[in-house]
Amino acid sequence: MTSQPIFPELDRFDRAILQVLAADGRISITELARRIGLSKSPTQARVKRLEETGVITGYRALLDPIRMGLSHVAFVEVRLTDTREAALQAFNRAVTHVPEIEECHMIAGGFDYLLKVRTSDIAAYRQVLADRLSALPHVASTSTYVAMEAVKDTPV
Repeated sequence: MTSQPIFPELDRFDRAILQVLAADGRISITELARRIGLSKSPTQARVKRLEETGVITGYRALLDPIRMGLSHVAFVEVRLTDTREAALQAFNRAVTHVPEIEECHMIAGGFDYLLKVRTSDIAAYRQVLADRLSALPHVASTSTYVAMEAVKDTPV
């Protein structure tokens, strides 16, 4: 018998807290409480519970990649030569060390992984493809799709 993860019940106040914090993680507890319609103590207790149960995993600054000179986005299909567990784990470990890989998803379909790669321009992407992506463990082939515009790019 496998154990299933336990997910906390989220009521309307919890969901309101999450929505406000997702938009402004630096908001004070007092202001958060005012916005969701609870007093400070229960709001603070709820935030703590959401943190302890792993619903809230942390707080961070959101950066604008375009203003940082990283406006080129490519999606890369990756096919592996070997899809046994050891090969998948080797690939998974290796992608975490490539800073240009913004996202990596294992895919059920005609290829094995989909990567979101962010660089300054096409020349920088070509270098990353040649030096880093093609050298990842068990890579058989890649196909690149260059994004022309982000229509919706909203973090959770």
